[in-house]
Parts: sequence; C-alpha cells; structure tokens
Amino acid sequence: MTALANRAVTAYSALEIETGVAGASPLRLVVMLYDGALKAIYTGKVAMERGEIAAKGSAISKAIAIIEEGLRPALDLNAGGQLAANLMALYQYITGRLLFANLKNDKASLDEAARLLSELRSAWEALEQRARPPEQDPVANAEPRGQIAVGKR
Repeated sequence: MTALANRAVTAYSALEIETGVAGASPLRLVVMLYDGALKAIYTGKVAMERGEIAAKGSAISKAIAIIEEGLRPALDLNAGGQLAANLMALYQYITGRLLFANLKNDKASLDEAARLLSELRSAWEALEQRARPPEQDPVANAEPRGQIAVGKR
C-alpha cells in the first residue's frame, strides 16, 4: 500500500471512530472504551507471541491508558457508592495484571485481564441495550423470521 493510501485509511478510521463517538450515548461510550482496551490487549498478546517487544509494550500501554484515563475517571464514586468503589478496585487490579504481563511476558495475565474486561463489557452492553429506546433497538425492530412483511419496503 502506498503512503498516501495508508494515510487515507488512517484518516477514514479516525473519522469513523469520531463519528461513532459523537453520536454515542454515555453507556455506549463505556462499551467502546472496553472494546478499545480489549483490542489493545489482543494486539499486545499477538506482539508478545511474535517477540515484538516495542509493539507489545505499546499495545499494553494503550490498554492501561484506556483503563486509567477513560474507564476509571468515568466512575462517580459519590453516586455509584460501593459498586463504583468495587469497579475502581477491579480496574486497579486489571492494570496491575497488565503491567505484570508486560514486564514478565506473561500471557496468562493478559488472558485474565481480557476475561475480566470482557465480563464487564458484557454487563455494560446489557445496561446500554436496556436503556436504548425501542425505536433504536435493532433486535426489537427486526422482522420475525419466516414471515413476510406486508406493505413494508
């Protein structure tokens, strides 16, 4: 791919992300943060397996930054009470596992961090789906299988 094509793909990707963020609900933004952290962990694990030290460090650092600069500051300890405090502690634990994984090339720690983040992501996604108005829910608006929609196009 040419340098111009690479820049075009990068610009398109950035625009697509910015567009998604601009129209997202607060709950959707949290899910997107989890997606970014999970993607960074996966990228770090692949780099670790390939022995690409700089790429591994960069990817794991990105996952840590998403947790420390995106997910943790989004918690409202006053309004969230014990649940928010528990999430704060869990984020701290996950960050520790990521730091350990980076330092010791420990795939099991990466897997543990990814599993915990995946479980949290699922919970936030369920909250987001419950909060979504019915007219925006693609599942609620889907046509039943095996039936023909009359008069709809």
